[in-house]
Amino acid sequence: MNSMSSILPYPIKTHANTMDVQHPLARALLRSFAENHDMLRGRRVWLACSGGRDSMALAAVCVALYRQGALPFLPQMLHVDHGMQTVSKTWAMHVQAWAEAQGLPCRVLCTHVLGHDEQAARHARYHAMQAHMAKDDVLMLAHHSDDQAETLLMRLIQGAGVQGLAGMQPWRVQMTDAGRYQLWRPWLNVRRDDISDYAKLQQLPYINDPTNDTGDNQRSQLRRHIMPALTALNPQAIDNITRSAALLRDAADTVQAQADTDIEQAALHFIEHPPVQRALSVPALQLLPMSRLRQCLHTWLSFDEPLPPSKQRVDDVIALIQRESSNHQTDIYWQGAKHSYHIRRYQDTLYRLDHTWLAWLDMPIKPQQFDLDDAFDHNQSALILRADDKYRWQISVQPAKAITDSRVHVQALTRQTKVQTICMTHPQRGKKLYQYLGIPAWLRDSVAIISVTNAHGQHLPIALVSPYQTWPLMNKAAAPIAYNNDLLIAP
Repeated sequence: MNSMSSILPYPIKTHANTMDVQHPLARALLRSFAENHDMLRGRRVWLACSGGRDSMALAAVCVALYRQGALPFLPQMLHVDHGMQTVSKTWAMHVQAWAEAQGLPCRVLCTHVLGHDEQAARHARYHAMQAHMAKDDVLMLAHHSDDQAETLLMRLIQGAGVQGLAGMQPWRVQMTDAGRYQLWRPWLNVRRDDISDYAKLQQLPYINDPTNDTGDNQRSQLRRHIMPALTALNPQAIDNITRSAALLRDAADTVQAQADTDIEQAALHFIEHPPVQRALSVPALQLLPMSRLRQCLHTWLSFDEPLPPSKQRVDDVIALIQRESSNHQTDIYWQGAKHSYHIRRYQDTLYRLDHTWLAWLDMPIKPQQFDLDDAFDHNQSALILRADDKYRWQISVQPAKAITDSRVHVQALTRQTKVQTICMTHPQRGKKLYQYLGIPAWLRDSVAIISVTNAHGQHLPIALVSPYQTWPLMNKAAAPIAYNNDLLIAP
């Protein structure tokens, strides 16, 4: 077999122009293309190529099928040089030279790995490719059924649920901070042996990375010791495990659809501000059977996160929901892969709060005032109550008509201030006011009062505002202004 590790000069030849479309590799690729044709239409396709046997074989099959008109596109190759091995630059040169010989566009991306293990290298590779791709681009990956079986066993050992045991998906929408792109794995039903036979037949000069088989990570140990033992017990073991993953994917999709419905029915959108604050109705959650409640919380907590919380963390949240008394200060902390969160309950509402959001809520409200006639001259004025590089809370005020000698004031509400909203029978102040309005403890320093002082010196409070709610006061009609309460989140 014409493999290589760090040899120069390396053999490069142009790949064959034709390929039997009934070959297992071609048939699998064309079937997957047909299944995902609508999602692929009009999108740029990249092929992640490490230079190893699997990704080089996928690139070669794409070239052959494209040249004979069976595949209507030619992907662009992406190779990431993470510099973790002394020969990484040689490998990058090899991949680029081979791609040029096939007429394949190829980009080599350099990145720095924060860590020394395979997980850190994998994260760095994906991050580099994500940064290079545009929104909704497609990234082809050469994962095959042996990879899928290893993934399933790894997740089984780690105690994964039905979503994890569904394994890798043939098509997946991936959300990142930089945007959205698609992962496409057309070979999840292809055996490694078929790829090896094809690489040998075509004399593909692929790179044989020794860490794939000799590394001390979990996947390498499964590949060396467990998979051979399983296939010795049952020659169909890998195919059977792959089939189980597909069946579990169907089950996972059903469970996920039910969880999405349960979340939508329990969501309190009027006090949500995704992604920093999400809220669910506790009474609605308490009506769910335990299995659905667990999956509902598993999904809800995982919003905006690539990895779900642990079972123990979900159990802690369930215990919080099941408490008969809502008068407590429990704070469940969860460190996600991207952000950290606090899960809290106030009265009959369950909150998931971003850690940076809570810190922002501790910032003081900046008192603001201006003349209404000046605002009328400029049509509208925006008062910034609180802002940093992530969030900005502002009140936009617009006079209903020309006003003279009147002034708008916006300042933090104190516990001593007595107010009466339009839904109250009499004025309230302090703790009773917060409880009546359902304002949780962490938001009570983030309530402001808008008032107007008119030409006669009368002070007219007209509204209470928090970063996501507004409560008109009784004498709102006496104030000749309109206002918008806006919380803006920086991209």
